[in-house]
Amino acid sequence: MKTVSMSGSLRENVGKKDAKKLRKSELVPCVLYGGKQEQIRFSVGQKDFKPLLFTPDTHFVELTIDGKIYQAVLQEVQYHPVSDAVLHADFLQIIDDKPITISVPVRTNGVAPGVLQGGKLEIKIRKMKLRGLPAAIPQYVDIDISSLEIAQGVKVEEVAIDNVEVLNVKTSIVVWVKPTRNSAKAAPAEK
Repeated sequence: MKTVSMSGSLRENVGKKDAKKLRKSELVPCVLYGGKQEQIRFSVGQKDFKPLLFTPDTHFVELTIDGKIYQAVLQEVQYHPVSDAVLHADFLQIIDDKPITISVPVRTNGVAPGVLQGGKLEIKIRKMKLRGLPAAIPQYVDIDISSLEIAQGVKVEEVAIDNVEVLNVKTSIVVWVKPTRNSAKAAPAEK
């Protein structure tokens, strides 16, 4: 999986006043938890979040906090209701032998015959929730659509990834070829 590097500095004081001062100087108060030690409170520049947030991809984060390097994933982000600036971020530290839960984007491979016949490809689930060891988590969930006819789809239970558990509802449809007016008109003409 792709990795984004961020560097931050430890926060000396914790509280609302300190957080407001950080935000005024374009820094985001953050917390790193889930490791062997207690929570680490630090701050990161507002602009450092751009490659992490404004992309459909999921990334691991390499945090450098006062010279120490931590592997993490972005767990939760709080935004300002008007300006959409990042107010606070929570990171979960990655430990190689401990499973993590993460959402990974869905990517389709191939061309569906149903689309060539006039159907429309709909991706119902854009990101799938996976649980597994960090090394086993893929960058994308690849779904082969080359056998899908009109009104056919792929359910979550049909998606298999080695050494990773898929946490979405098993009966949910991930991708399907939706019938359209053009496909309905073309179907009787073929018979």
